[in-house]
Amino acid sequence: MPYILSVDDSRLIRKIMTGPIQALGYEILEASDGLECLEQLKAHAKEVELVLLDCNMPNLDGIETLKAIKADSALSHIPVMIVTTEGEREKMIGAIKAGASQYLTKPFTEDDLLTKMMECLPQESLNFG
Repeated sequence: MPYILSVDDSRLIRKIMTGPIQALGYEILEASDGLECLEQLKAHAKEVELVLLDCNMPNLDGIETLKAIKADSALSHIPVMIVTTEGEREKMIGAIKAGASQYLTKPFTEDDLLTKMMECLPQESLNFG
């Protein structure tokens, strides 16, 4: 079963992600911080096809988590899309340089989220349900 992992300390944001993720034919995995994200990825590395990652979280923030994912040879192939309130150009550039595939600022529309996710996912895996 292919998954998209939604990582945000806001339970509400993770729930908002569920509809668009399922619309693309994926199941959702959730994590509330970077440490939990890394645990989920280690458990499901072969099934996770995209990580939606917030920047501002406790324990391990989004950029630190992104760097940890990209430094791990078992996880580095997984695309990561930053979804955050951080809209400053420097933050965006830093995230892309650290390995992010896309960057989406909150608040966003469902169409914006779907478009950016589709740009990150392998086209052959999209299964509109």
